[in-house]
Amino acid sequence: MIASVRGMVLELRPQSVVVQAGAFGLELLAPAATLARCSVGADVYLHAQLVVREESLTLYGFLDPDALVVFRHLLAVGGVGPKLALALLSTLQPALIADAVARDDAALLASAPGVGKRTAERLVLELKSKLPPELAAGAPGAARAAPPPAAEDAIAALVALGYREGQVRSHVHTLIADDPSASAEGLIRAALAKLR
Repeated sequence: MIASVRGMVLELRPQSVVVQAGAFGLELLAPAATLARCSVGADVYLHAQLVVREESLTLYGFLDPDALVVFRHLLAVGGVGPKLALALLSTLQPALIADAVARDDAALLASAPGVGKRTAERLVLELKSKLPPELAAGAPGAARAAPPPAAEDAIAALVALGYREGQVRSHVHTLIADDPSASAEGLIRAALAKLR
C-alpha cells in the first residue's frame, strides 16, 4: 500500500499532479484545493490512496489528511466511486462535507457536480455515524450556525452569475469565518477573486 508520496512537482495537469519520487514520476489525481497549492518545481508531501480496479491502478493525493479520511469514507458508500468522491472534495472542503452530513444537509452535497439528490441523501444516511465528529467541528462557524444575511446575499448573487452553489458556499463560508462583519459586496469580490 502506498500511504504517501514526497518529491518535486514535475507537472500540473487539469485533474492531477506528477511528482518525482526517487527515479519515478508518479501521477496522482487530486482535488482542486490540493492542485491549487502545488507548483512546478516545489517539493510536496501528499497523503495517498491507491485505488485498484481490474483495468487500472490509480493514485490519489491530498495535501490535507482530512481530505484523505473523507475520500476513504466516500468510497465506502455504495454507488460512489473515486471520480465522484474527488468531485465532492473539489467542490467542498472536508469539514463542510462532514458538517453537511452531520446536519442532514443533502442539498449542499447535491450541489457538487455529478452528485444527484438520491446520492446526496445516501451519503448523509450512510456517513452519519461514520465520519469523525472532529471533522465537522472544523467547519467554519458560519456553516453550523445560520449564515448572516450578507453571506446568503453573496451566495445568491454568485449562483445567479452561474457559479455552482456548493463551490460558492464553501468559499463564502470560509470568508465569513475570517471576517464575520464582511458586507455582501466584499464577500462577492473576494469570492470572485478565488473562483477565477
